[in-house]
Amino acid sequence: MIYDVTVPITNKMPVWPGDPPVQLTAESHRSRDKSHTVRLTAIEMSSHTGTHIDAPFHMIDSGKKLHELPLDVLAGKAAVFEIAGARSLGPTELERLDWSGVERVLFKTENSKHWQDGKFYEDFVYLDPEAAEFLVQRGIRLVGIDYLSIDQFKSESHPSHFVLLTKDIVVLEGLDLNAVRQGEYTLLALPLNLLDADGAPTRVILTK
Repeated sequence: MIYDVTVPITNKMPVWPGDPPVQLTAESHRSRDKSHTVRLTAIEMSSHTGTHIDAPFHMIDSGKKLHELPLDVLAGKAAVFEIAGARSLGPTELERLDWSGVERVLFKTENSKHWQDGKFYEDFVYLDPEAAEFLVQRGIRLVGIDYLSIDQFKSESHPSHFVLLTKDIVVLEGLDLNAVRQGEYTLLALPLNLLDADGAPTRVILTK
């Protein structure tokens, strides 16, 4: 079974407040022999639109850039943990989970229900910095969550980002895990191959 957990990119999708809005503009021209129409789309958007990867360089001056991330981190076994009813993910929520052999983790929360709201959802579930440190101590290499940031909305210092990115832990944000149950999957997360970038939209699939 293949699950596409990528949010579709559209002109009406929610984006982080202050980020450039998505602008997909259809364009076309007639072929030189006038026999058919050639269609294309002009694309304008942030590197952190929808489902995307944060490279350490996103917030760490000396951090790895997108093209420097090892591909073996972006492909392999991943655990999806469903945590319902939590306002944030702290050590209490994480300690009760089975971390045996886990290197990549995706958190399914109430956030996944809000992709269809038609607007940005401010009260999304986020990762506490203490929980981020918990993940560092367990050798996690990739952390994913089902909305546009692992830090709380309007966070001034982005503490969870710093805990993870300073350790070169890949952050995968903006997942849609509605159709996915808790369990072990094979993850494939391939960002656009942008040179020297801080992040990029990413197509993410899970197989089971």
